[in-house]
Amino acid sequence: MNMVVPLIELRPGERGVVVNIAGGSGLRSRLYAMGIAPGVIIRILEKHQFGPVVVEAGNTRLAVGKGMTAKILVRKV
Repeated sequence: MNMVVPLIELRPGERGVVVNIAGGSGLRSRLYAMGIAPGVIIRILEKHQFGPVVVEAGNTRLAVGKGMTAKILVRKV
């Protein structure tokens, strides 16, 4: 059984499908504009102690703040 976890919990190389964004309409709108929405497969490329998390959503690489990645809920694939 694949549990739903915040994106921040995935390790580099792991992928998940976005199931929900636990934030307000402003955050959802911003992430949707970046191509991160429910149903999208997202992969962690780089994650360091400080700074943003580098992810790949589709064919796009993005740098997303850790606070945002904590609100993106994914199911590991």
